[in-house]
Amino acid sequence: MEQKTVRIFVGFDPKEVVAYHVLVQSIIEKSSIPVEFSLIALSNLGGIFTRERNALQSTEFSFSRFLTPYLSGYEGWSIFMDCDMLMRADIAELWALRDERYAVMCVKHDYQPKIDTKFLGQVQTKYEKKNWSSFILFNNDECRALTPDYVNTAAGLQLHQFKWLENEDLIGELPVTWNYLVNEYDYREDAKNVHFTDGGPYFEEYKNDDYAEEWFAARERLLFAQQPA
Repeated sequence: MEQKTVRIFVGFDPKEVVAYHVLVQSIIEKSSIPVEFSLIALSNLGGIFTRERNALQSTEFSFSRFLTPYLSGYEGWSIFMDCDMLMRADIAELWALRDERYAVMCVKHDYQPKIDTKFLGQVQTKYEKKNWSSFILFNNDECRALTPDYVNTAAGLQLHQFKWLENEDLIGELPVTWNYLVNEYDYREDAKNVHFTDGGPYFEEYKNDDYAEEWFAARERLLFAQQPA
């Protein structure tokens, strides 16, 4: 059956509520095809996600993101995104890149973070495949290994390094512009989706970073309501 809407799951953390809403706004206003949004919020996952918080995880959705295929009924395709992003292109362009040869598709970053701490003093953990899982196209039927039980019990690196796949040939590569890391990479006008991975412009320390003006402009548009004449 043809999938009629783009299912987008966004990680939600109460420490940065505004990030979720601005990201959703930036997607809606540029999308030429129907989209639907779901929160990955711990408060909504009672009885499904029971994993205890790890001291090293910087957000509430560090591990719960891997429930995306389960929450999609293991059907069709879904997108997972961290909330600290800003979409600068039509999501239809990304949707057109789906390739049935792969179980997941992501940007295959190869970098070492420039800083040791990020927003709110969180430790910047460094590991192979860093930030690959912050923006994922899931081919859900090929991700049935991601049961709630597995997501609740697997080691963090097993999840983030896609060790639940039979082999790495099942990881398709997206252009880097779809998960463009602010401050880690130099400014690019053609970045399609930017990721404020160190900290979003809503934190004082990062309000002047690349693309911050665009983020604040999107926030203003989010607050719009047409007044009576």
